[in-house]
Order: sequence, then C-alpha cells, then structure tokens
Amino acid sequence: MRLQNQHILITQSADYMGPAIEELFRDEGAKVSAVAGAVPPSEAFADWASAHESVDVVVANLAHDLTSTPVAEIEDVAWNDLFDALVHPLMRIIRYFGPRMAKRGSGKIVAVTSAAPLRGIPGSTAYCAARGAQNAFVRAAGLEFAHSNVQINAIAQNYVSNEAYYPDSLVATERFQKHLTRNVPAGRVAEARETAELALFLASGNSNFIVGQIIPFAGGWATNA
Repeated sequence: MRLQNQHILITQSADYMGPAIEELFRDEGAKVSAVAGAVPPSEAFADWASAHESVDVVVANLAHDLTSTPVAEIEDVAWNDLFDALVHPLMRIIRYFGPRMAKRGSGKIVAVTSAAPLRGIPGSTAYCAARGAQNAFVRAAGLEFAHSNVQINAIAQNYVSNEAYYPDSLVATERFQKHLTRNVPAGRVAEARETAELALFLASGNSNFIVGQIIPFAGGWATNA
C-alpha cells in the first residue's frame, strides 16, 4: 500500500501507459482519478483541471499516433498536431498544478515522455522535437518548483510494451526481434508494469530528492549510441 490515501490524477488514462499505471496505483491503495481522452485545449482546461485541484500527484500520460516523416515532407498541420497533443497539454498541466502544489508545500508531477529525442530517430524528427520539448520543459520546471517541495520528473521511455507504439503484434515479428537484438542491449521489450513501477517510485515519498530529471527507461538503447 505504498500510495495509501494519495489522490492521483492520470491523464489520457486509456492510452499509452495509462492502463498499467492505473492498475498498479490502485493496487497500492491510491485514490485514482483516471481521465480518458485528450487533455482539453486552453479555453476548456481550467474547468477540466478544477475538478481535480486537490490531487497529490499528477501523472501526465500523453500520447500521439506514431508518425514517421522525413524532414522534407513534414507538414505544418502534422507538426502542430504533435505539439498540441504532447507539448501544450503538459505545459498547461504543470502551469496549473505546480503552483497549487507549491502553495500546499508538497506534490509530484510525473510525465511519461520518450527516450526518442535523447538519441534522435531519423524519419521521426517531428516526434523527437515534440518529445524533446516535453523533456526540456520538465527539466526546467522541476528546478523551478524544487524549493517548494514539489518534484517534477519524466520517464523517457522506449521499447516498452503498449498499444500506441509497441503492440504485441509488432513485437512478435521476426524482423522486430532481430531489430531488438541489434539495437537494445537488454534484448527485449519491457513490460508495461515496469514503467508503472518507476512511475510509482516517482509518485511516492521515496523520490523526494529527485527533481527535474529525465530518466531514460529504454533497456540501454538511449545510452547505446
């Protein structure tokens, strides 16, 4: 019961790492507000967030459909869609909940981002840019709120089982298994629960001295360049 009596908000809870995190957090005694669907745009965000104002932890779980486009073929609409889905909601979440947590003197925001911009992926430059913007914002915001006992960190993952990017049907193919052998030192795809366990640690009181960190969680891929 590592999160007993803790009120947790999980965004876009039906997607990406939301289901695994919700399941583990409930098992650990948390009161979970799992909100499915996209985080609202600016004009509707305050009303949406006000219903969860008293949360102890926000898990900013944000995902977008996989995109692979060479730089020369990036369209403005697709670029803006990525930032609207990944970057702007994260900014709004931290801008709204960070000061409120700081006023109370405690709180945590855990963003589930990506390791993609830590190395770069040719053909996925727009995606890397959006995820990189998330990581940069978490790093700076984490430092800004550290003195108020608010910890803001990110799990920068890759090669983790989830329906958005690594569904079982893809992972099981011979071609993908060969790719794993060549590119991921751990030689496997992580289970979704492994990300949930890291999120649990960052949401718990055991992580109070960790601030503004972008934690690579990719089986060695992020440091294998």
